[in-house]
Amino acid sequence: MIRGFIDHLVTFLSVLATVLVILPLLAIFVYLVYKGASSLNLDFFTKIPKTPGETGGGMANAIVGSAVLLGLASVIGIPIGIGAGVFLAEFGRGTRLANAIRFTADVLNGVPSIVMGVAAYALIVSPHISFLPFTGHFSAFAGGVALGIMMIPTITRTTEEMLLMVPNAIREAALGLGVPNWRSVLAITVKTASPGIITGCMLAFSRVAGETAPLIFTVLGNAFWSTSLDRPIAALPLQIYVFALSPYDDWHRLAWAGSLVLIALIVLAVSLVRFVTSRGVLKGTS
Repeated sequence: MIRGFIDHLVTFLSVLATVLVILPLLAIFVYLVYKGASSLNLDFFTKIPKTPGETGGGMANAIVGSAVLLGLASVIGIPIGIGAGVFLAEFGRGTRLANAIRFTADVLNGVPSIVMGVAAYALIVSPHISFLPFTGHFSAFAGGVALGIMMIPTITRTTEEMLLMVPNAIREAALGLGVPNWRSVLAITVKTASPGIITGCMLAFSRVAGETAPLIFTVLGNAFWSTSLDRPIAALPLQIYVFALSPYDDWHRLAWAGSLVLIALIVLAVSLVRFVTSRGVLKGTS
C-alpha cells in the first residue's frame, strides 16, 4: 500500500512539474496571440515600416533580414559545431586538446549574448582592415558571425553527447568489415546519431533567432530593404526592440505582431524538423 501511494505521489509530482513548465510558455503564447494577431495582415508581410508617426506598414524587410542573418549564422555555426563534436567524441577522447575544446564550449554556453556582441564589434565592426571588406562598419556579416559563434557551443556539446550514445558495437562492426575509421564515423556513427544532432542544431538556431543584444553592436538595423552582407540590415528582434521603445502606438502594435511571428517561425521550424526526423527521413532509413 505504501509503495502504491509513493508511486502515485511521484507520478503526480512529475505531471505537476510538467504543467508548471508548459503553463508559462502557453500563457506567453496566448498573450502574444491576443496582442498581435489583430495586427497581422498582408501589409505586415509585404511592406517596410512607415515613417515615425504614420500608421500602417509592416516588417517585411525585418523578416527577410532575419532569414539572411540566421542563414549566415547556420552556415558558420553548424559545420564548425558538428565538426568539433565529432572530434571530441570520435578522435580526441582523453586528449588535452579535446578537454580544452570541451571546457571552452561550456564557458561559451554561459557567456551573455551582449558580450558576444561586444566581441564581434571589437573584432569586426570597430577595426578597419583594408583587405577585409566586411570590417570597419556595421554589417549583416558581423551579425551573422556573432550569432554563428553563439550556436557553436550548443551544437558541439549536443553532437558529442549524441555520438557517445551510439553503441560501440556499431563502430566495431564497421571496422571489422574493413571500413576506414573516418568513413565509419561519417557514414555510420554520425548518420545513426543524426536525429539528436539535428535537434541540437535546432536548439541552437532557436536560441539565436530571438537575440537582440548582439545585433545592436553588429548590424545596427535598417528601415529599408537590404540583403547585402556588407551593409546594415533589418532583423525582427532588433525591429521589435526599437518599436517597443518608441512612443508611437502603431509601432507598439507592430512590435506585438512581430513577436508573434518570430515565435511562430521558431515553433514551425522546430516542429518541421522534429516531424521529418520522426518519419525516419533523417535517420538514414530506406
